[in-house]
Amino acid sequence: MADKTQEIVLKGVGVTPGVVHGPAFLLTTEDVRVVERTIDEAEIPREIARFEEAVIATRHQLHEIQQRVEKAMDAEHASIFDAHLLVVDDRSFVEEVIRNLRVNRRNVESVLLSVAERYSAALAGLDDEYLRERATDVKDVTRRILRNLAGQSSSELGNLRDPCVIIASDLAPSETATLNPKKVLGFATDLGSPTSHTAIMARALDIPAVVGLHDASIRVSQGDPVLLDGAKGLLILRPTPETLEHYGRIATARQSIRARLERLRDTPAETLDGYRIPLLANIELPADVDAVLRHGATGIGLFRTEFLFLSRNRAPDENEQARAYEQVAHRMAPAKVIIRTMDIGGDKFLSSLKTPAELNPFLGWRAIRFCLAQPDVFLTQLRAILRASAHRNVQVMYPMISNVDEVIHANRILDQAKLELKREGVEFDEDIEVGAMIEIPSAALTAHLMTRHVRFFSIGTNDLIQYTLAVDRVNERITYLYEPTHPAILRLIRHVVNVARDHGIRTDVCGEMAGNPVLAPLLVGLGVDELSMSPNLIPLVKGMIRSLRYHELERMAADALYSESASEIMDRFTQLAQRAAPDIYEIIT
Repeated sequence: MADKTQEIVLKGVGVTPGVVHGPAFLLTTEDVRVVERTIDEAEIPREIARFEEAVIATRHQLHEIQQRVEKAMDAEHASIFDAHLLVVDDRSFVEEVIRNLRVNRRNVESVLLSVAERYSAALAGLDDEYLRERATDVKDVTRRILRNLAGQSSSELGNLRDPCVIIASDLAPSETATLNPKKVLGFATDLGSPTSHTAIMARALDIPAVVGLHDASIRVSQGDPVLLDGAKGLLILRPTPETLEHYGRIATARQSIRARLERLRDTPAETLDGYRIPLLANIELPADVDAVLRHGATGIGLFRTEFLFLSRNRAPDENEQARAYEQVAHRMAPAKVIIRTMDIGGDKFLSSLKTPAELNPFLGWRAIRFCLAQPDVFLTQLRAILRASAHRNVQVMYPMISNVDEVIHANRILDQAKLELKREGVEFDEDIEVGAMIEIPSAALTAHLMTRHVRFFSIGTNDLIQYTLAVDRVNERITYLYEPTHPAILRLIRHVVNVARDHGIRTDVCGEMAGNPVLAPLLVGLGVDELSMSPNLIPLVKGMIRSLRYHELERMAADALYSESASEIMDRFTQLAQRAAPDIYEIIT
């Protein structure tokens, strides 16, 4: 029998950073108990009327939530609920419930639940990630209809009395959007992914959250003390006094260093001997600009535009895209904004652009390959980006380049977009800077062939490591082989930097290495010109860089290029970080 007092650490996927501690509030799977009963012929019209009324009430509630989210956040986050409204407005869904009710002569609650479960199971079994996540929308809408049939005005989450950490098998986006930050310290779910609607809402609300915990809702009991670490993706059940003390020290240190670094918000990331390195931010949606400005980034080094596509059931048109890009460009001006064309595929699918399921999607039809094969979709996005470039601070870059022909082909479509806009009299930056992402070894080794066609390189270290070392970074069995400091990775980075310098263009890094306070100094020593990272990591990386000397980083990076061991290189830079900025090191370990 399990020890109910023992500390248990559950590992999931961190969605929103932050550490919170409090009692668990276990959200039950179904907040409406459905009892099946037989009805006679005379009751059928009344049951259908009850169902139609509940559907109408649900539609009104969803509209209210959508309007509330748009007012509190923006239209982009409010558009998440378009998918919910599509479910409640789906006549085939409604009519199937009514048809089953007539045939089976069961009460509408039991029929609705049966039909919804079939819909959800069918969607959940599909390969397309976007469609799989729509199963959550069906469940959310069904719960709301059931509550309205039962005459319940709200779910359990509307009756919270004390601050708590929500634990659930899953949490619907509409539930997440209405969470009260004064009562909900954070939440953890068995299901979910970083691209799910629930995750997007959590980030927008800045609520610490962990998803993908598998069985947290089974292992946690109502009221259990829990600690949630949204940055590391941990849920600690019944934390020991030692664990609480450890996290307490981290919290105290974090508050202290954050306060100190906040005073440096408008100062440059400059080493002790005067070398400056621009620190930019990675964003996914226009609303993320708030965090960019708050943390003092010098610009946006990576705008992941695919999230504009993933958070909706249809692809945004040119005007919708242009509004999103222009909003970011306007708010950041005169600081630069680097917009990456959509990186659809790999771990990011959506049905509206007809991306097929593949045996090995990370090596398949994705990113620039998809865009070049869908020139109409690509041209629409490039036109929207060019329209935003009228602010004269926008740059564009292509993801997953493997050869120079792809760059030439992409530039040809960009030229077509320019020509069309010029004919239409639309203002744009005719000299917009174009960059290529270096994520594949073939691109790194042939970088010299691309220098005539681009103005900068942006190294995506996550994929460069994965493809160079043949390591699936999400495969738990081989994560020990995923080594950012592998000599092969460092030599590829150095090679790209040297090629860029020889041809008068710059090299950026926008992968996870850039936002790691231990590894960012190594990149600086290798000669990288700019670093781009999650906005909340900028203060930590800036504080680390301001504690070091550039000449020492150059020497250590040069030595690392001739090292045989990835672990040895990591140890050296870990020791450097620990010595130079022990307070920052305390936070990240």
